Amino acid sequence: MSFWKKIIDAIDAFINKDTTRRTVTGTERKERNYPVAPYGACDVNFEYLRREGNSYYTTRKVPYCADRSFKTETVETVFEFAYKMTFGRAGAHRDHRSGGTHSRRNGEIFANTFQGKLAECAVSNLFHGLGYDVSPDFATYDLGKWDSADLSVNGYEISIKSTKRFGQLLLLEANDWDENAVYIPNKDFGNGIYDIVIFVRLDPSCEDILRDARLLNQDITDYSYLKELVMSRQWTYNCVGYITRDDLRYIIENQYIIPQNAMLNGRVRMDADNYYVQAGDMRDINSLRKYF
Repeated sequence: MSFWKKIIDAIDAFINKDTTRRTVTGTERKERNYPVAPYGACDVNFEYLRREGNSYYTTRKVPYCADRSFKTETVETVFEFAYKMTFGRAGAHRDHRSGGTHSRRNGEIFANTFQGKLAECAVSNLFHGLGYDVSPDFATYDLGKWDSADLSVNGYEISIKSTKRFGQLLLLEANDWDENAVYIPNKDFGNGIYDIVIFVRLDPSCEDILRDARLLNQDITDYSYLKELVMSRQWTYNCVGYITRDDLRYIIENQYIIPQNAMLNGRVRMDADNYYVQAGDMRDINSLRKYF
C-alpha cells in the first residue's frame, strides 16, 4: 500500500467517526450499497444504521446544542395540561405503542405527554421567529381526537416528534403508517396526512426525573410534589431538523426499520417496529422557511 493511500484511508476513518453533520457522497453510498433517493421523491441522503446481529448502531450523530430555554409560564402551562390528561383524568392517551407489548402507567404517560407538548411549544417558538402566529392546542380530548396534527401552519400539517437530549433518531412506529406515508390512526378523521415531521430534543428528561423519584410506574401521585419536581428545573430545547412527506415515503419504501426486540446501540430493546431517520441525515431546520 502506498504512503498516500494510507494517509487517505486514515483520513476517511477519522471522518466516519465524526459526530457532526457530514454529507455522504454518491461514491460512498454506492460502495456501502446504500440506496440513493431519486430527485423529486426526496433529494437528501439517508444512511442505514450499522447492524451487528440483533443490534443497530447510529452513525450520523448531531451533538445537543440548546436553541433556547423555555419560559417558566410555558413549563407551568404544559405541566397543567399533562397532569389533567393523565393523573387528573381529563383526557386520554394510548397506554401502549402500535404493535408494542409494553403498557404504560400514568407516570410514564405523563412524562411522554409533557415532553410532547413542550416540544410543540419549541416548534411554535421556531415559527414565531419566521413570522407565523401559531400556538399548541391545550384542550384535553378523548382517544382519537387528541392524536391529530400537532401544528397547522399556512395550510401545512406538521407532526412533531421529541426525545431526550442525547437522542439521535427520529422514530416512527411502523404500524402507524401506510405505504403512502399516511398516519393510519387518523384516517377515519380525515387528517392522517402530515406535510412535515420536525424532530426536537429536550433537556432535562421528564421520564428520568420521574424514574429517579419512583413515580414513573405510578398511577396516583401528589400534585404539589410532582409540580415541584418539574418546575425546579430549567428546560431547554434543540430543534434538530425535519423531513417531508416525500422523505417519509422513501423511508417506508426502502425499509429503514428497527424491528421489534432489536437492541438500539446495544442498550435499548425496541418494543415495536419503528421507521427511523438519523439526526445527521435530517433537513436543516433553517431551510424550513422555503416551505412557508
